[in-house]
Amino acid sequence: MKKILLITLVVVLIVGSWSAWKVFGPTVNAPADKFFYIKTGASYNDVKTSLADQQIIGGTFFFDKLAGQAGYNEKVKAGRYEIKDGMSLYNLIRMLKAGRQSPVRLVINKLRTKEDLAKKLGSMFECTEADALRFLYSNDSLNKYKLDTNTAMTAVIPNTYLLNWNSSFSKLFTRLKAEEDKFWNSERKAKAAAKDMTAKQVYNMASIVEEETNKLKDKGLIASVYINRINKGMKLEADPTVKYAMRDFGLKRILFGHLKYPSPYNTYQNTGLPPGPICTPSAETIDAVLDAPQTDYIFFVAKPGLDGYSNFAATYPEHLKFAKEYQVWLDDFLKKKQQQNN
Repeated sequence: MKKILLITLVVVLIVGSWSAWKVFGPTVNAPADKFFYIKTGASYNDVKTSLADQQIIGGTFFFDKLAGQAGYNEKVKAGRYEIKDGMSLYNLIRMLKAGRQSPVRLVINKLRTKEDLAKKLGSMFECTEADALRFLYSNDSLNKYKLDTNTAMTAVIPNTYLLNWNSSFSKLFTRLKAEEDKFWNSERKAKAAAKDMTAKQVYNMASIVEEETNKLKDKGLIASVYINRINKGMKLEADPTVKYAMRDFGLKRILFGHLKYPSPYNTYQNTGLPPGPICTPSAETIDAVLDAPQTDYIFFVAKPGLDGYSNFAATYPEHLKFAKEYQVWLDDFLKKKQQQNN
């Protein structure tokens, strides 16, 4: 009798230890990308089946028992959850029940079109590229942000954002707009007003400057050229707006035929700023426009050489002189390059 009791006790201890190990031991396996995704509207069975299919959990028996006790089977929360290799089933269920998801690190640099933004967010979040495009091309959706389909991208300030994977595109855009509202603090608004410009106009001009140069020293000077042209009622005649109008961002040289392309974004055809930005300019470039010095410059052209800087001129004869210097250098450079290749 004592032997039977002893055996029973040993069995109970073994089963208890095994069960405890299954619940509190390092039994969870991390998926290949370390993250487990629960889609909006997913049921408890969807979650359990997916965990098992991805071999994150070895079986569903203990998961069912523990989830039932914790009430998780009735409180599924969508999201992106980081699964650490060797975590316990107990901690897994606690994390899922609490909805402690890992945010997505969204890095926005220069984007040119609404399609670029939609594609980027559609590839990183639960919302699709189609969801994003429907929103960005709907004035009804944008109206509450005081934006339209032309100005929608002015809400996007290049930066790093932490956002929940299961956010709708509307929520993602609301967050971007909130950060843009913070960016336009009283100091920046005052600088824009001093230049007789709105925040959106500054953003639009900065988007052109962004495409013209990556040299900080030249950004404010190029902005001063465009400000002077606007004040004189001249056309901006900015080459990057032609590329944007044509959606041909690979153009190396703008030819005479390109300048005739019909579009409200073509500043060779239309006076003033385009109706919306042609890219998402950096905060550095926006500030360069806001801090643009007062100059008499009306023209600029690349300096001879490969350093990326420009020569600026207040008169057309001076501009022609600089343009000729650059053309002579370019012809010589291309000639030498061709000789090297032969």
